[in-house]
Amino acid sequence: MQIIENVHAIKIPFQVKTDSGILERFVYSYLITGKQICLIDSGVISSEGVIFDYMEKIGLKSGDISLMILTHSHPDHIGSAKSIKEKSNCKVAAHLGEKSWIENIDLQAKERPVPNFHSLVEGSVDVDEIIEDRDIINLGNEIILKVIHTPGHSKGSISLLIEREGVLITGDVIPIKGDLPIYDDPNESIQSIKKLREIEGINVLLSAWDEPKEGNDTYKVIDEGINYLKQIQLSVDKISNENSNLDTLKFCKMVLKDLGIPEIAANPIVARSFQSNLKNINLAK
Repeated sequence: MQIIENVHAIKIPFQVKTDSGILERFVYSYLITGKQICLIDSGVISSEGVIFDYMEKIGLKSGDISLMILTHSHPDHIGSAKSIKEKSNCKVAAHLGEKSWIENIDLQAKERPVPNFHSLVEGSVDVDEIIEDRDIINLGNEIILKVIHTPGHSKGSISLLIEREGVLITGDVIPIKGDLPIYDDPNESIQSIKKLREIEGINVLLSAWDEPKEGNDTYKVIDEGINYLKQIQLSVDKISNENSNLDTLKFCKMVLKDLGIPEIAANPIVARSFQSNLKNINLAK
């Protein structure tokens, strides 16, 4: 769907299989149509079909993509990057902190064992351009992207600001209350979200795992993300104080229950997030 004249949101549904069942998920990719065409994130494996179909509907071809920016290296963001790069001959850009996992998906699968990882990612892809905090990407036709390094969800996560239009694209930086809590460092996550909160004039907030938000809802969602992370910390502290010697998955299930999230959400990645909270006992204070 078209968000504003030069910004399009492409919703891509997918499934994650866990030991407890199947999770229905979705992810958004974003198409920025300046003089150069930029795709932000590639979705899971085979998402290129959804993306190219949408492009055709608005009068574009797959070969029109000149740049693909990956906000981070997780499977639902790099899954079809290989096919998109091959079919469009575009350049791939990402933060240095994500480069190794994008260029070597087997390394990522080993170090961050997402359930059914290889069913979500087609293959590794080379990163052509390293982008850093405060970098400026000029797409032409007065469409300029400002890179903001927002670690926490992952060490090299980035957000992108189209300042003139007040459009902020955040990848998975801002958690959604009641949704899967996934991050590497809750303290860094909060600091990154606060950094985004300080930006004035955000008219449109575009997250990968939430519906597009406009107007007053933009800052509301940002504030809710901060509060959700603090709520998670309180639950982790509570469960860890009341129970000792729990294995990580059991601990994960108990925290999820305390948060009101179905047990089916329990998996090694969510468990890993809660383990990172144990290192931040003062976070919620």
